[in-house]
Amino acid sequence: MTIKLEGGMILAENGTLEVRDVYMVDGRIQFAKPSTEDITVINVEGKLVAPGLVDVHVHLREPGGEKKETIETGTKSAAAGGFTTIAAMPNTRPVPDTKEQMEWLQERIQSTGHVRVLPYASITTRQLGKELTDFGALKEAGAFAFTDDGVGVQSADMMLQAMKKAAEMNMAIVAHCEENTLIHGGCVHEGKFSAEHNVPGIPSVCESVHIARDVLLAEAANCHYHVCHVSTKESVRVIRDAKKAGINVTAEVSPHHILLCEDDIPGLDTNFKMNPPLRAKEDQQALWEGLLDGTIDFIATDHAPHTEEEKSAGMERSPFGIVGLETAFPLLYTHIVKTERATLKQLVDWLTVKPASTFNLESGLLKEGVVADVTVIDLEEERTIDKNAFLSKGKNTPFHGWDCVGWPEYTFVDGKLVFEKGKVTV
Repeated sequence: MTIKLEGGMILAENGTLEVRDVYMVDGRIQFAKPSTEDITVINVEGKLVAPGLVDVHVHLREPGGEKKETIETGTKSAAAGGFTTIAAMPNTRPVPDTKEQMEWLQERIQSTGHVRVLPYASITTRQLGKELTDFGALKEAGAFAFTDDGVGVQSADMMLQAMKKAAEMNMAIVAHCEENTLIHGGCVHEGKFSAEHNVPGIPSVCESVHIARDVLLAEAANCHYHVCHVSTKESVRVIRDAKKAGINVTAEVSPHHILLCEDDIPGLDTNFKMNPPLRAKEDQQALWEGLLDGTIDFIATDHAPHTEEEKSAGMERSPFGIVGLETAFPLLYTHIVKTERATLKQLVDWLTVKPASTFNLESGLLKEGVVADVTVIDLEEERTIDKNAFLSKGKNTPFHGWDCVGWPEYTFVDGKLVFEKGKVTV
């Protein structure tokens, strides 16, 4: 099947927008007109034709958390947000910590997924931090990388062993960095908000000390080490120093940590509760500077759906996490591109080519002959974020009611239309 995207704009290497027709022929990108006359034409005049967005940090909750999200609903949400490749975290029940469970997960993805899903395997059995999983068997079953995301690996020796095994197989260790002895039951950042509302706070050092430990372990193991959802200025400094030292460390930041800080939390609203928490204004600024100078490599949503019942349990008892797949691009385009803090080219790179190149994925490009994962975005469309319209089961967002411009209109995976103007098509 051949599809022609007619009259759209693509981003040139220098960041300028060029009007150019794009063909998707047998699942591949082509710019020259194909010989066949059997072409489906879609008029996308004036709209951005971009590589499909890539998100390497998503929680799909299945198996075990289907009330929150499923592979089906989560991938519909991804398609609506313009994401064509997502990587699913392993904090499910059961955990994908065996070859058999990973094979089950792969089959479930194939039968119910609407976009490409790359499943993580856990570093340790049941994510308990006590015993390494069988990395070789999990890689053979299709594991994308290894992480215990949701909990930090507390033992330095366990992490070093994991990094050595991963390095042998040219696989990445991806880390949720949190020193459990420093959490102290915290539910928000330890700062002005926690003091004003008399709720326990999580100190910044809880994150940064784990990163400092791990970059040195990664150097010793010669391993690719990737830091999830960086949130503190100290973490940025440690990662920057590690990169200068030649250590193979990469990092991501979430949209909410770029756009919000503790000053923006409107009282004890659990839609503003996530882990890591919204930090101080100076942390927010350091994250932005780190993204601009390349210390932080790209943006990932940390899409974390929960039920409304769970999120109604109060700031201290409700679970951490917010959803993000359907709002990431319009939020970032509105608040960092339209405000001229960054260019459109920078934003698209942070959401496509940079995560893809970090993990050696085929995705994230719009070039001749590459896989036809494409997102068409209407950069002029204005809309108000409405959580009740989400395709995700999760409605837990701090951005409900925000006015944004720049919404995905079409999403194609492998040359097939999977999302069109508010509706999933397959």
